[in-house]
Amino acid sequence: WSAIATKKQRIRKDVFGDAARPRLSVYRSEKHIYGQVIDDVQGRTLFAISDLSKDLREQVKDLDPTAAAKAVGEALAAKAVAGGVTKVVFDRNGRRYGGRLLAFAEGARAKGLQF
Repeated sequence: WSAIATKKQRIRKDVFGDAARPRLSVYRSEKHIYGQVIDDVQGRTLFAISDLSKDLREQVKDLDPTAAAKAVGEALAAKAVAGGVTKVVFDRNGRRYGGRLLAFAEGARAKGLQF
């Protein structure tokens, strides 16, 4: 197991989403960033978006990675708020809270998500 996977398991013991407060999971690779709002009780992804999504691809292609992450966070928050979700539990997937992850979180907060 890698260090990230072990840390991820340790975090997931405490970070759990339900219908009232689903989990906002963020994954970042070297080039892209992905976000999901998940209800862990039902095991369903309620909303998902990434910088590869059709509606965001053209908007973020000329942005630097941090600005693109913020745009993805804003778009996911807009979808979630429109769907009736305003409070979430933030799951940073074992990554440090800074850089693109911080930009994603700030974008989501700016559009109305509370965590």
